[in-house]
Amino acid sequence: MFGKQMPSVVRSKDEGEKPFWISFADLMTAMMILFLVVMVAALSSVTQRINQAEQGEKQRNRDISQICEHLSLKAKTASKTIVVDCKDNRISFGDAGRFGHNQYALSNDGQSALQEVVPMILDAANSEEGRKWFKQVVIEGSTDTDGSYLYNLHLSLQRSEWVMCSLLDSRSPLQVGLSPEHQQQIRSIFLAGGVSFNNAKDTKEESRRVELRMQFFGLKEKEDNLKPEVPVFNNTDMEKCQLAMSR
Repeated sequence: MFGKQMPSVVRSKDEGEKPFWISFADLMTAMMILFLVVMVAALSSVTQRINQAEQGEKQRNRDISQICEHLSLKAKTASKTIVVDCKDNRISFGDAGRFGHNQYALSNDGQSALQEVVPMILDAANSEEGRKWFKQVVIEGSTDTDGSYLYNLHLSLQRSEWVMCSLLDSRSPLQVGLSPEHQQQIRSIFLAGGVSFNNAKDTKEESRRVELRMQFFGLKEKEDNLKPEVPVFNNTDMEKCQLAMSR
């Protein structure tokens, strides 16, 4: 009379929770995809910065090599005495750059070599590449191993100081050919230093020498604008060395 009643379907407990788990799985998938996208973007940015740094360092090395090679070519043309080592960025003068035993003054040949090479160095520093990378020139005086370390340290400093004096002292014959602008730049980028006998050569004669070591800014210094301001020296009319200039 009332017809056959359909049995009610018993729904399991898990079926009620399926929509939740499906939504949760979708959310986790979306978060995973977002995480991967962020990671790929971060890795791409890091890789790009590394590539830029590598390219910048390669360009720096090319520029410095060009500076040194041009200087070396000019030096060879001007004098057989001047030797430019582009591996260590050093300038030496052979026999002309050597000192007598316990002496700190260069020979006439050494002074002539200085007079030739210093304007070339300043031209290199003022070139397009030089204005980007050229930092300073260290005048390094060296000694042989006779005597104590401190005695030779003092002597090596005297040798480098004498070279600096020969460039700036108003009584020096090297003043000829150096304009006031050149002298101002020498004061700004040339430094005097001594290394005692730490850099001794095979013979004592070779050890008693002076060399010019060129230094260049690193890529990080240039990127961070760490190049120091050029100092201005006002009282420079009558520079007078504290060492005896006569040999």
